[in-house]
Amino acid sequence: MRILTVIVPCRNERAFIGPFLDALAAQRLPEGWGVQWLVADGASTDGTREMLEKRAREDARLVVVDNPRRIVSTGLNACIAMASGDVIARLDVHTTYAEDYLAQCIAALRRTAADNVGGSWVAMGATPMQDAIAAAFQSRWVVGGARSRDIRFEGPVETVYLGCWPRATFEKFGAFDEGLVRNQDDEHNLRIVRGGGRVWQSASIRSVYRPRATLSQLFRQQFQYGYWRTHVLRKHGVPASWRQLVPAVFVAALAAGLVAAPTGMTFLAGLSGAYILYLAMTSLVVAVGAGWHLAWRLPAVIAVFHFGYGLGTWQGMLSTWSRRGHSGAATELTR
Repeated sequence: MRILTVIVPCRNERAFIGPFLDALAAQRLPEGWGVQWLVADGASTDGTREMLEKRAREDARLVVVDNPRRIVSTGLNACIAMASGDVIARLDVHTTYAEDYLAQCIAALRRTAADNVGGSWVAMGATPMQDAIAAAFQSRWVVGGARSRDIRFEGPVETVYLGCWPRATFEKFGAFDEGLVRNQDDEHNLRIVRGGGRVWQSASIRSVYRPRATLSQLFRQQFQYGYWRTHVLRKHGVPASWRQLVPAVFVAALAAGLVAAPTGMTFLAGLSGAYILYLAMTSLVVAVGAGWHLAWRLPAVIAVFHFGYGLGTWQGMLSTWSRRGHSGAATELTR
């Protein structure tokens, strides 16, 4: 019998870990496959650890793994070190999976012989604010035209949501970079591609991600993404794509206008007016597909996406230039 190891980092997920494990148990695997579940708990303080340990006593498939550093990369690596599977799949507690998700991952690895496979990154909310965040997250006019948002795309990509790997991938390309709090998956996929491997997105691998619930949580998330992306780019010496640079350039332009005041007020007013018009028009475009009831929330949501990522990018660049390390960035696996 072949073994699939599922690895899951988590911290303080009391409200979600039970339903997640129930859904994991309902996954249909191909004939001849067994499963091992490894959940890395990042020193939870809300009862999550106790719930996991109770479930582990009832189900031998589940093993609770210690993650004292409390970040995603260390939790994933701790699980990989304990994995007994021929194939290793990462899952997220806040994502809902099709019942054949893991089976389709295995099928995609067999079909493509890729070093990592996954599905598209699809967001869906449970509250009006989450719906607005999800709608902006899926829009090319907000976050660019990344293939990871295209549910119909099938083919090689630079990065993929979550991931499923043959064990040999980690033996060849290494585990996750524990110096990264965020973007450790993008960095690992970049390492695979630059090392001559293949990352494959399959339209048959289906899941739905639950986005952040508030604007403050969204800002924190996007700030971290922008911050840590600069460290990934610096590590590999590759330039950022235009999608990644636009928020940082916009923030810099606004700052330049403020610094140049009052002589720069005309420029600042023009730039601000153009951005307000962009927010209004983009919100209307997104609302057409997602629902008009979201229209009044969308301008603030879109702005938080851009300012969070842009400010995080600049702090990340200042951090790498000054060689001060990662001060100011989050160090825990939090929502």
